[in-house]
Amino acid sequence: MSYEIKTGKKQEAPILWTGDFYNEGTGSGDIFDTLKEECGVFGVFGHPEAASMSYYGLHALQHRGEESAGICVADGRDFNYHRGMGLVKEVFDKDKIASLVGDMSIGHVRYSTSGDSRLTNAQPLVFKYRDGDLAIATNGNIVNEPLIRKQLEQGGSIFQTTSDTEVLAHLIARSQKDFVEATKDALSQLVGGFAFLLMTNDKLIVASDTHGLRPLVMGRLGEAYVFASESCALEVIGAELVRDIEPGELLVLDQNGFREDRFAEPKRKALCAMEYIYFARPDSDLNGSNLHSARKRMGSRMALEAFVDADIVTGVPDSSISAAIGYAEQTGIPYELGLIKNKYTGRTFIQPSQELREQGVKMKLSAVRRVVEGQRVVMIDDSIVRGTTSRRIVNLLREAGALEVHVRITSPPFKNPCFYGIDTPDRRELIASYKTIAEMCEEINADSLAFLSPEGLIQSIGGYNSDDYKGGLCLSCFDNDYPTQVDFGGEEKDGCSC
Repeated sequence: MSYEIKTGKKQEAPILWTGDFYNEGTGSGDIFDTLKEECGVFGVFGHPEAASMSYYGLHALQHRGEESAGICVADGRDFNYHRGMGLVKEVFDKDKIASLVGDMSIGHVRYSTSGDSRLTNAQPLVFKYRDGDLAIATNGNIVNEPLIRKQLEQGGSIFQTTSDTEVLAHLIARSQKDFVEATKDALSQLVGGFAFLLMTNDKLIVASDTHGLRPLVMGRLGEAYVFASESCALEVIGAELVRDIEPGELLVLDQNGFREDRFAEPKRKALCAMEYIYFARPDSDLNGSNLHSARKRMGSRMALEAFVDADIVTGVPDSSISAAIGYAEQTGIPYELGLIKNKYTGRTFIQPSQELREQGVKMKLSAVRRVVEGQRVVMIDDSIVRGTTSRRIVNLLREAGALEVHVRITSPPFKNPCFYGIDTPDRRELIASYKTIAEMCEEINADSLAFLSPEGLIQSIGGYNSDDYKGGLCLSCFDNDYPTQVDFGGEEKDGCSC
C-alpha cells in the first residue's frame, strides 16, 4: 500500500512565506526545514598518527554536524586536545594537528539539538577524575537524562555543561568499581539511542545502545583499530570495514589488546531508518547494505507504488538523487538534473525585504529552467517535515516553467518526534500529524503527492532478508512505535545528547 493523493488540479499562484527571516517559524537555522544530522564520532587505537587519522575521518563525517569539531589524543600518560566552533577545516590547521601527539584518539563533529551552541558543549568532553583523565564523544540522545541529572545534582554533582553526555562521566566518577565495570554500570542506567567513545590515558572503550539505534562501525588499518559513525570515514583513511558494533556491546582496547564484552544483553534491533533515508552518505554501508543502492531501491519501489505519467524525474539534492535515479530506471522516464544545490552559501539568510528573501532561496537551491520548462516533473524527496521546504522547492520548479509538479517522498509520512538523536520539531509542528495527504498536497502546491509505504521502505533497505522485527529498523517517527521507554513522568527529553 502506498500513500498517495492526486488533486486533479494545478496550483497557479505560488504560495510564498512572509516574515523577517527565511527560517522564521521553522525553528531551524536554515531556510529549509529539513531534518538535521545528529553528530559524528571517530576513534583510533594504536596508530602513531591518530590525530591526523581523526582529522580526515571527521572531514568525511562533516555532513553529520557543522557546528563544532574536536579531537582528543592520549599518549599513554597525558591528554592533548583541541575543540572549536565551526567546520573541521576551520577548527584545525597543520600546527594544531601536529601538537596532538599520541597513538589513541577520539574525535567529534556536532550539530546540537540539545544543549547550548557554545564551546563548553563541544566534544570530546574532557574531565579530571580520581583515576586520571577521561574524554567522551557520543552521537545520540539519553532520553532519561533530565531524571538522572536531577538525581545527581541532588546528590551533590556540579555540572559544567548543558550537554546530557556529561551525566555518563558523573555516573562513572561516583562508582567505586574499576573504570570498565563502572562504565558498564553507568551505561546500563541510560535509556535512549547512543554510540559512545570513551578514552582514558591508557584505554579506549566503544559502546552502542541495546537497540543499536545509532550507527557505529569498526575498521582496521594495519595493526590499528578505527571506529566511526559511518564506513565512509574508514574509506577516506584507507581502513578496512570489519563490522558494525552490536547492540549492547562494549569493546575495551588497551595495552593488553582488544576485548569484546557487553554492558547489557541486546534488545530488539532498531537502527534509525532515517540513516538510510537521509542522514548517512551514499557511499557508506550500514548493516551490510550500501546507502546508494538502498535509496535507488526506495525510488524503484516508489515508482511501483505510485507511478505518475511525466516527462522528467528530478531529485532534491543531495540525499534524494539516488532515489530519483531508481524511480527513473523503473519507469523509463528520463532522469534530469532539474535542481542544483549551491554548497557555498551561508547557513542563514537575513535580508531586509521580501524580494531579497525570495532571492536568498535561489542562492541555496536553483531550478534549471532549460531542463524543467514546459515539462511535467516528478520531484523526488526523502521526507516532508513542516512542509515549508517542499512548498518552496515546488514553487521554484513552477517559476522555472514546469507544467506539472508531482511530488514523491521515499519515506512514510513523518508524524512523530524522535527521542534518539534527530533534531525534530514538536509533534504539533509536523505537518503529517495534523493534515491529510490531500491537504498536504495542496499546502505544498503540488499536482500530486505520494509517500512510500512502510513495507516498501523495509523491503528497499533489505529487511526482507531479515527475521528482525520491522527489518531491524526504528520506524517510530512514522508509526509511533518507540523501541524504548520515552515517558519518564515529564523528566525526559528528545533531541541529541551531542
